Amino acid sequence: MTQNYSDAFLSKVLKRTKVVACVGVSMNPTRPSYFVARYLNLKGFKVIPVNPGHAGKVLFGQEIMPSLEAIPTDTKVDFLDVFRRSEHVPPIVDKALSVFPDLKTVWLQIGVENAEAAAQAEAAGCDVIQNRCPKIEYQRLFGELRMGGFNTGIISSKL
Repeated sequence: MTQNYSDAFLSKVLKRTKVVACVGVSMNPTRPSYFVARYLNLKGFKVIPVNPGHAGKVLFGQEIMPSLEAIPTDTKVDFLDVFRRSEHVPPIVDKALSVFPDLKTVWLQIGVENAEAAAQAEAAGCDVIQNRCPKIEYQRLFGELRMGGFNTGIISSKL
């Protein structure tokens, strides 16, 4: 299923985001979840890594959490980034909606789509993006791909 999201919508979501819970993050620097989380961290987002297999270790200055409910309640997670297979998404979204009162966005990575979880998140007032990567969208929307010679189709006077 192809999802069409406007550039204005994606830009709004990325600009308002402060704290990202990244479910399924890997400590292996060759894995997409690692370099997406690293990139978001370098761009100033607070990235809370979640992976029970690496719980207690530190990644990008943050302790890796064993689960979403282990994230301290005073951490105002507003963006859920999911690196899990599509069939595993519904319970993750369900848990995120129950533990993060400030959640505004549920973002499912490239290749990850789940209509049930998306409907549940939207019913709770969250914006949902499926089958996209926030790193790629950030680079495309905020000019970083142009510096690499890619035509992003976005015209801006900012450099």
